[in-house]
Amino acid sequence: MHGRDYPRLFVLFLPLALVFTAFFLVPMARVAVVGATGEDGLAAYLSILTTPRHFESMVATVVLSVGVTATALAVSTVAGLFLVRNRFPGRSLLVSLLTFPLAFPGVVIGFLVILLAGRQGLIGSVSDLLIGDRIVFAYSMAGLFVGYLYFSIPRVILTVMATAEKIDPALEEAARSLGAPGWRVVKDVLLPALKPGFVASGAICFATAMGAFGTAFTLATNIDVLPMTIYTEFTLNANIAGAASLSIVLGLITWAALFVARSLSGTTVAVSG
Repeated sequence: MHGRDYPRLFVLFLPLALVFTAFFLVPMARVAVVGATGEDGLAAYLSILTTPRHFESMVATVVLSVGVTATALAVSTVAGLFLVRNRFPGRSLLVSLLTFPLAFPGVVIGFLVILLAGRQGLIGSVSDLLIGDRIVFAYSMAGLFVGYLYFSIPRVILTVMATAEKIDPALEEAARSLGAPGWRVVKDVLLPALKPGFVASGAICFATAMGAFGTAFTLATNIDVLPMTIYTEFTLNANIAGAASLSIVLGLITWAALFVARSLSGTTVAVSG
């Protein structure tokens, strides 16, 4: 690199540096400072461990996010492989329908869950006819799980399909020609080849579920996840420092998941939505 190239590189880098500073560094620094200015000082960052409600909320959020991620990966892998390996009339329409939930905000998804499993929902109406009792779970962690899974599957299935399209079918044929049973082909050929897609889409799914707010807000009757806890501390308890410290902790947990995913996959993993 010649010395005359530095001014040009500086001009190209300057907009990125300004945007990164204005929209990431400064807000994050401000939130971090606010989190330590409450009556508890820096100890506010330990409230996630010392305050039972905060700790239970964190555990519930992590468990929910892990469950959604695992389920989305399982469903999307089967569906993605089927769609990649098979061509049939209406395939493009089916793929479009499977990815359509990406167009919905969290509030709309929460409303759809209410229509499905709310007090006047479809499941409740059917169960009332069959067993004389309405099954209602929209306003619980089960309802939130369904909502998160609804918007997670499209994110995962697109990544899995993109990864599956790069797999050379000759590898599977070679394994079968050597006498490998079907489960060994899946275990030794398909799953290792799909690993980068699993890691990347799993990280996206986990991070999105950790920070999703709109769906939880719509269904929040018996739900206590970390985004809702932050909202409650800020709006109902006027605990701005506590909300800020919990926000930083939530961000760190999500960042750690993305960092681990990037280390495992060796590629850049980003969050969308």
